[in-house]
Amino acid sequence: MSDVRVRIAPSPTGPLHIGTARTALFNFLYARHTGGTFILRLEDTDVARSTEAFERDILEGLHGLGLTWDEGPAAGDLGERGPYGPYRQMARLPLYAAAARRLLDADLAYPCSCTPDELEAERRRQEAAGEPPRYPGTCAGLSEAERAARAVEGRPSALRFRVPPGVVAFDDIVRGRVEIDAAALGGDFVIVRADGTPLYHFTVVVDDAEMGITHVIRGEDHLSNTPKHILLFRALGHDVPAFAHLPLILNPDRTKMSKRKSQTAVDDYVAQGFIREALVNYLALLGWSTGTEEEILSLDEIVARFDLSAVNRAGAVFDRERLEWMNGQWIRRLDPDDLADRLLPFLDADRILGRIERLPSFDEVRAIVPLVQERLPVLGAISDVAGFLFVEMPDLDPALCVPKRWDAATTVDGLGAAQDAVEANGEVAFDAEGLEATLRALAEARGWKAGDLFMAIRVAVTGRTATPPLFETLAALGFARTLARLARARDLVRGLDAPV
Repeated sequence: MSDVRVRIAPSPTGPLHIGTARTALFNFLYARHTGGTFILRLEDTDVARSTEAFERDILEGLHGLGLTWDEGPAAGDLGERGPYGPYRQMARLPLYAAAARRLLDADLAYPCSCTPDELEAERRRQEAAGEPPRYPGTCAGLSEAERAARAVEGRPSALRFRVPPGVVAFDDIVRGRVEIDAAALGGDFVIVRADGTPLYHFTVVVDDAEMGITHVIRGEDHLSNTPKHILLFRALGHDVPAFAHLPLILNPDRTKMSKRKSQTAVDDYVAQGFIREALVNYLALLGWSTGTEEEILSLDEIVARFDLSAVNRAGAVFDRERLEWMNGQWIRRLDPDDLADRLLPFLDADRILGRIERLPSFDEVRAIVPLVQERLPVLGAISDVAGFLFVEMPDLDPALCVPKRWDAATTVDGLGAAQDAVEANGEVAFDAEGLEATLRALAEARGWKAGDLFMAIRVAVTGRTATPPLFETLAALGFARTLARLARARDLVRGLDAPV
């Protein structure tokens, strides 16, 4: 095992986000490619918004994508594993308090008793003067006596970190050399609130240092935070890890991906029938390329090829159509038994919603896999593709049964002739090959174009103009149901010519 240690540190204040999943994936890929350690910790200090439900969604969602971690909380109630626990921030508060005391004792941080009203008044003054927002250092130089006097007044004190002057420079693995003047950081910043709770910029550094994180792989939106973190690492006497800032995930209009403009929760995609293999494959290619034309790659193949230095700087556009295409490619690769197993929950959900009337058995679903496997963009489309198999009679618009070159009378004649031909052949010969031969012979004998007859039959038995291959569909329906649907459709089409 290498010395590489990387982490994902989600906040359980919402469901697993596409961006969080992509960041977790890149950390996982780097750890597995290098033989390093992948850590998960939960940043749960936002007590008001953090919930066990969101925590469970994140942990189970990552596991569902096939991402496993070497240290951190286990999914469910299985505790934690790893030598650097606890892995939930609310259980690490004594560590933050000790680190804050070290900074305070070294005069690298100081108490700040400025009230919200005072800070707001200063912000407005700066805004009116056209100045960038910046803490003016009001409490930075107070004497002990002055601080004591403020304490007597009952003023609560936050803790601010002293930002030293100068340029903070680092070499980002993705973005190259980055230099940011400390003057642009907004002055001395708060690391512990007046109520004693630590802020993100402080906790993330303490945790990364305590857990020996060697590489911080995170989204580009954290790039502006990095100088603050580097200064804190140095002030606490720790080595600064390497940084790699991943490109933003963008909407098709190239705005930052957000809940307002697109679906962002991973669970929403899973619920629609995007499978884990496709989601992982697609997320891996959001900002990273193999350098070849190959796109369909398993998780193991991606691990073997992953190169953090090959991550792109430019934003990565999330294209749902491309994801659907990739999902379809992965569905085609599934073992038929596996696909049947994965389809059953979606069919059961459609039964509950009333889209189909009964839940088929595994054997029934397995039997139709050859019909649907090439046609499914997502697992949730199964009832759109083959739901007519699991209802007594499909909804039917009789006008759709009439092909463009036929009228209603010809259609009634065609459906009746097809019914007679199928019935004459009998149930023993009711298979795709026999049906095709019988119905093609019927069309030729009657002088009809085969496509017209087949379209009338297709709509009659399925209610749809587009279905899996016709003769395999009839075979899946079975002898009796096919005859019953042909008879019903013929009667409904006959009604099109009935006087009003």
